Amino acid sequence: MLELYQFELSPYSEKVRLILDFKGLEYRKQEVTPGIGQFEVFRLSGQRQVPVLKDGSEAIADSTAIAQYLDQKFPEPPLTLADPQQQALNVLLEDWADRSFATDVRTVLLGALGWDPSLREAALPNQVPGPLRNLVSAVPSEVFSVLGSGVGLSPETLRTARLNLEQGLQALCQRLQNQPYLLGDRPVLADLAIAAHSLFLKFPTTAAIDIPAGLRGRGIPGLVDNPDYTVFFEWRDRLYRDFRRGAAVTPPSSGNGPTKISID
Repeated sequence: MLELYQFELSPYSEKVRLILDFKGLEYRKQEVTPGIGQFEVFRLSGQRQVPVLKDGSEAIADSTAIAQYLDQKFPEPPLTLADPQQQALNVLLEDWADRSFATDVRTVLLGALGWDPSLREAALPNQVPGPLRNLVSAVPSEVFSVLGSGVGLSPETLRTARLNLEQGLQALCQRLQNQPYLLGDRPVLADLAIAAHSLFLKFPTTAAIDIPAGLRGRGIPGLVDNPDYTVFFEWRDRLYRDFRRGAAVTPPSSGNGPTKISID
């Protein structure tokens, strides 16, 4: 069986999970525990980052490389498009999602955690797993209140990230006005990448992702409740309803549980 070494709340891991579900592939999640040491992931893949997909003796690192590997080995349904110009746009949108969109979503979320008490209250350290829990527990409330002083987030950085995000959402809504998916009548890699990186923009309601019930359906104020972006969120939620199934995690047991790998 395919094994995915991952962080549950990593959008890059979610991107791979969406691809696996879209292709109807069975897989086992191996949750990587943040902490000290990177020995097992490094041993498997020669680098320290997740996600890493293990397929027998093959270990593939990086969400884009994993997508390419899965599309070659399991070509149906395809993540690519036959038309060269459309496929070029598919590649560009995926790269934009992995770089600009992902960074802006994280930045604006950090601002929201500082400014919106109700969202911050829902994200208590003992409730939220993975990197968001570590972030909330490690950074004092007063740091959020001054918009990330000491963690590289100035008011101008937050304003720029929000503007970028709003412009990106407007463009995506334009793409979706007269077609069900970003590049036509079926999802491709760009759809799945952008949907995955919207994880922190609006937490999905699906139980496939391990988040507290209080966070399900919640999102960044002023964006998730803005009617200008309704088309985008309806598209994202439809993708999750239609394709996101979730995979079983190997239950903990002596010698047979999920691999617990420490990553700093």
